[in-house]
Amino acid sequence: MDIIDAIILGIIQGLTEFLPVSSSGHLELGKAILGSEALPEESLLFTVVLHFATALSTLVVFRKDVLQILKGLFQFKWNEETQFSLKIIISMIPAALVGFFLQDYMEVFFDGAIIIVGIMLIITAILLYLADMARTTQKGVSYRGAFIIGMAQMVAMLPGISRSGATISAAVLLGVDKSKSARFSFLMVVPLILGKVAKDILSGEINFQGDDTMAMGAGFIAAFIAGLAACTWMIKLVRQSKLTYFAIYCFIIGLIAIAWSIWG
Repeated sequence: MDIIDAIILGIIQGLTEFLPVSSSGHLELGKAILGSEALPEESLLFTVVLHFATALSTLVVFRKDVLQILKGLFQFKWNEETQFSLKIIISMIPAALVGFFLQDYMEVFFDGAIIIVGIMLIITAILLYLADMARTTQKGVSYRGAFIIGMAQMVAMLPGISRSGATISAAVLLGVDKSKSARFSFLMVVPLILGKVAKDILSGEINFQGDDTMAMGAGFIAAFIAGLAACTWMIKLVRQSKLTYFAIYCFIIGLIAIAWSIWG
């Protein structure tokens, strides 16, 4: 993979990890358009690098929240920070179980099945529209709500289902305040991404070659910068109830992907 392709895919990952348009779906579309024939090992390593970059950008944007949570945890009390952390753990369970036990079965969806990506993008569009129509509340995330949001995150492992779109939509449809929904959605994925990165590295399946360094570095920087911008922007958009624009976008791209797979 050359540097230009790496930067393009890095920007796609950084933007779509936070914007509710499906990062995995757009990466599959990007690879199909660019004609990437990268080996599975190279593809896995590059995906790990990009996901680590977006996780880091999340930590930077929510650095105050993360520090507050850590300080609260080290008080070893049943305080708000401890309860929030437990909800994050609960939300991770569905996706973590699928990742550990069904990862091989999930890989079939990441094998150039563009028509599946298109269908899932249309489903994402419907979720976003419904969430945008929901009433504004001041409600927070409950333990039951955390698990349901985690189920939405599990479904979003399919390419074309936006993780942020599915989790934010699930939270909003449960009656959770939109700003709190966005905050929970972005923070809940950080430990999951870092856990997957560690798992992939320790698996021994990643094959790194020295001549990949420049492309990997370029992709990482592009994903990190794009992630910072997209995360900050998305928080404002959710608060202002402007998800319908993304619903329209996902619907159009979904139709194009389906047409591409049939007639392309």
